[in-house]
Amino acid sequence: MSQISILGQREQGQDVRTQNITAVLSLSNIVKTSLGPQGLDKMLVDDIGDVTITNDGATILKQLEVTHPAAKVLCELSQIQDREVGDGTTSVVILAAELLKRGNELVKNNIHPTSVMAGYRLALRESIKFIQSNLSVKVDSLGREALINAAKTSMSSKLLNAESDFFAEMVVKAMEQVKTVNHTGTAKYPVKAVHILKTHGLSAKDSILVDGYAIEATRSAQGMPKSIKNAKIACVDFNLNKYRLAMGVQVLVHDPEALDKIRMAELDVCKQRCKMLIDAGANVILCSRGIDDFALKYFVEAGCIAIRRVPKNDLKRIANNTGGKVVVSLADIEGEESFDPSNLGDCEEVFEKRVGDWEYMFFQGMAETRAQTIILRGANDFFLEEVERSMHDSLCVIKRVLESNSIVAGGGSVEVALSVYLDKFARTLGSREQLAIAEFSEAL
Repeated sequence: MSQISILGQREQGQDVRTQNITAVLSLSNIVKTSLGPQGLDKMLVDDIGDVTITNDGATILKQLEVTHPAAKVLCELSQIQDREVGDGTTSVVILAAELLKRGNELVKNNIHPTSVMAGYRLALRESIKFIQSNLSVKVDSLGREALINAAKTSMSSKLLNAESDFFAEMVVKAMEQVKTVNHTGTAKYPVKAVHILKTHGLSAKDSILVDGYAIEATRSAQGMPKSIKNAKIACVDFNLNKYRLAMGVQVLVHDPEALDKIRMAELDVCKQRCKMLIDAGANVILCSRGIDDFALKYFVEAGCIAIRRVPKNDLKRIANNTGGKVVVSLADIEGEESFDPSNLGDCEEVFEKRVGDWEYMFFQGMAETRAQTIILRGANDFFLEEVERSMHDSLCVIKRVLESNSIVAGGGSVEVALSVYLDKFARTLGSREQLAIAEFSEAL
């Protein structure tokens, strides 16, 4: 039996560690200059010439084509931070790179990696305890001003720094409005309940906060009303076009007049579907696909608003917020078509309004939740995209502050306090872990 051999050169030990650390530090150096109030924006250009201008760490690392395995881990770390917390993506990458660099130096000095890891874990636990007991302050005792300052701090390193007062107030107000209480009595502040839209024109300070949900869409026909009070909303995820027999279906016709009957029967299917929606009480129809002129005629006659090609995400959100359901098909198990009125959502008012260059449909007074919409204004796409990222970060920060009901001082004071505390704590230990804790302290 021949021995199995693996082609290629095997690398292990210190050489590999050094390569990994070098790759991690090179990523850290890329995002380091975008950290803090004096941080600089990065202009990223991809293969096809699309430009992204940002100082958001997660966005920068997402745009980079990283091939090194260790560097990929760091990119994934920033993505997780973005998903879980929403902000601090640059800080977490720089801190991780610094910890790895210092850990590598300890390993070079014959400290076992297990001891380094144990020291880092101990330092982390002690840091969390110290923050909770000594540094965090309850938001209730500070009032609303603390929330606005937290939002302004998040914006200080972003493009919105100049208008941070205006936008901080908007962010806090939006998050306060979307408060929901779950079955356990815990208050939740879903960021997804705040919808952000972008419109060209005017300056950033002309951005508005709308009490309700808005989508970038318009009425499918001019004969429809611009506004409907006490709206009953049907969310459908199928075509409302003329019905056509499926491909492969053959119909043998001996009499030419029978052909007209088939055509009329096809038209009748579409007519019946529209009639079902109207008879159920729906006066606003949102369709994720097409609605042709034949179907629109019935909706115009009934005085309904019909909107076609609504994005599925928006369709689901509107259905959830209004207490309705997204209907995928009208057919039941037996093949009979019907529409249950319980699938309709309730809304106090649905109306169309022009903002800048675009028409928007507004949904106000929803039954289930109080959705909020921020319509951002700005000169061009690059500016608006960066403003949207900044707003998302601030919304996530306020969500965390409100749900945890605690806040810490900013400006690097927490890191300095932890560094001093961990340095003293390391001196009380007699094991090798103290070296790792001391390096953790220095990294902060």
